[in-house]
Amino acid sequence: MKRPTLSPEARFRLERFAALLARWNPTINLVATADIPALWPRHIDDSLQLAPLIPPGISRAIDLGSGGGFPGLVLAIATGIPFDLVESDRRKAAFLREAARETAAPATVHAVRIEDAKLPPAPLVTARALARLPRLLALAAPLLAPGGVCLFLKGAAAQDELTEAAAGWHMRSARLPSQTDPDAAILRISEIVRVGTA
Repeated sequence: MKRPTLSPEARFRLERFAALLARWNPTINLVATADIPALWPRHIDDSLQLAPLIPPGISRAIDLGSGGGFPGLVLAIATGIPFDLVESDRRKAAFLREAARETAAPATVHAVRIEDAKLPPAPLVTARALARLPRLLALAAPLLAPGGVCLFLKGAAAQDELTEAAAGWHMRSARLPSQTDPDAAILRISEIVRVGTA
């Protein structure tokens, strides 16, 4: 995969993040233990592939179900865009706070359920492997600013999820190939309106 161009500082900060995750992982299980040797291609590069898809001029973003920091914290480090990271698991939230502090990432961690997040809507909402698309849209729609865009990293069922979501939602969508997994996809979604409320 062609990685987005990273400044030497961003690369250094991402390496610090990776080292910290490897240290915390035996205690909190942020990623599968078998994934640690392949942390860059499986998780960091997978998150970084969203960076070139972010529309220009984005001032703020919200990442749903941030877990070990994918993709929100990685994108905050790589792009400098301020991210609100929403993660209900308090131990994972503690890791995210420490990782944001150690990497000087422009990220604020909210240890709450997504439904309870009291955040102003943002022009960008991201998520990775969080929920099937109909549920994900219900979580994302209240947090997406008018004219904003969602970027979701999805697996092999992305097309099925788009079909399933169309029953309950009107949206503009594009399905883009993943650069890190031939079976996966990136969904770029905007103009989200629940069916029956347009």
